[in-house]
Amino acid sequence: MKQTDVLIIGGSAAGMVAAVTGKFSWPEKKFILVKKQKEMMVPCGIPYIFGTLEGSAQNIMPVDPMLAKSGVESIVGEVTSIDTKKKTASLADGETIQYVKLVIATGSMPVMPRWLKGGEKKNVFVIPKDKVYLDDMLQTINQCKKIVVIGAGFIGVEFSDELSKRGHQVTLVEKLPNILGTAFDVELSDKIHALLTERGVNVITGNGIRQVVGQDHVEGVELEKGEIVEADAVILSMGYKPNTELAKNSGIYIDEDNFIAVDEYMRTHESDIFAIGDCAQKRDFITRKRVSTMLASTACAEARIAGMNLYNLNVVKTFSGTIAIYSTAIGETGFGTAGVTEARAREEGIETLTGLFEGVDRHPGNLPDAHKQTVKLISAAQSGVIIGGEVIGGLSAGELTNVIGLAIETRITVNSLLTSQIGTHPCLTASPAAYPLIKAAEIIAGKMRNG
Repeated sequence: MKQTDVLIIGGSAAGMVAAVTGKFSWPEKKFILVKKQKEMMVPCGIPYIFGTLEGSAQNIMPVDPMLAKSGVESIVGEVTSIDTKKKTASLADGETIQYVKLVIATGSMPVMPRWLKGGEKKNVFVIPKDKVYLDDMLQTINQCKKIVVIGAGFIGVEFSDELSKRGHQVTLVEKLPNILGTAFDVELSDKIHALLTERGVNVITGNGIRQVVGQDHVEGVELEKGEIVEADAVILSMGYKPNTELAKNSGIYIDEDNFIAVDEYMRTHESDIFAIGDCAQKRDFITRKRVSTMLASTACAEARIAGMNLYNLNVVKTFSGTIAIYSTAIGETGFGTAGVTEARAREEGIETLTGLFEGVDRHPGNLPDAHKQTVKLISAAQSGVIIGGEVIGGLSAGELTNVIGLAIETRITVNSLLTSQIGTHPCLTASPAAYPLIKAAEIIAGKMRNG
């Protein structure tokens, strides 16, 4: 029987970061990480192996090199059961590992709706973080001309654009009235919709899938309003569900939404067992409600918290809720969102004030790579605390979104943002006299003054 101080189950972003952070925080402890596959995919890079990248080999996460550099032992295998009393984990090959502390980072699995008629047909794909599956999927997709992508969240939008770039005829179908409708308010979502359309993607909104049609293989999809869209392949980007069967079967408490219940130190209900990443329970930073947000960035933040708190709790090292910070790019246009949208705040009964400013991300604006930049800032009406923000602009939009996320996490007010110091440069940022984030805050401040 192998023995270790800390056992980590799962080798994607959360597991890797927990191992590296944990070993750094507790260098005298022995760490073992068990992962089901030797080569782990960069989760956020998966859409790009279908377009920009030449294949999955260019999207490998450097898990083994990072673990080896940190002094963490890596094992390829599958944990089939956990004995929480004896503190042992059994692997499929018959090996048993005794642990002192356990971190569960088993991730998530793509949703294949049970109600979807025809989902079993050939050329119907989901999007797992599985290199073998994705390699086979890519080989098949390359032979297909017409592709329908179901679900216009970030992954669906990215897949659609990447496949279109490679010459496929792509139709993106979204049940909600707007693409990226849970991440952006309508005025920004419409801009992204238009951008995708300009780049050749046929976008259908307000109309979900009813069934996949065809004999043994895909010939098309029937939508809820009766329309038939021809297709050689269908990609289902309809969300992910937490992979918690191992935890559930081992008697670890699972909440009503099938996530492993955790506290702000990422501890489960079982002594000395932590859970992080997509399989772990999430709460919204603003509303405090349980949410199903699954992001590699959130997973890594949770992993660092767990790694630092394995043997000694530090009250400043807690995870206080997910801010849901997303960003992506279509061509040279980046867009991102953090916190709650204006629409979501309204649903939650939060009175808001908003500021929308359109500027340029360089100064002067006639520099070669200058790009229009739109920033929407959302604050609580009475306190002026920033609770959300959305950005569309050049490729710097991702980092500007991170700044908004930091403002939300530190509960910065509009007035504090107005007086904050920023560094600018003509080739890198908007003008200091018209910095879109501050100008959006100015608009909110004006609304606050005028009651």
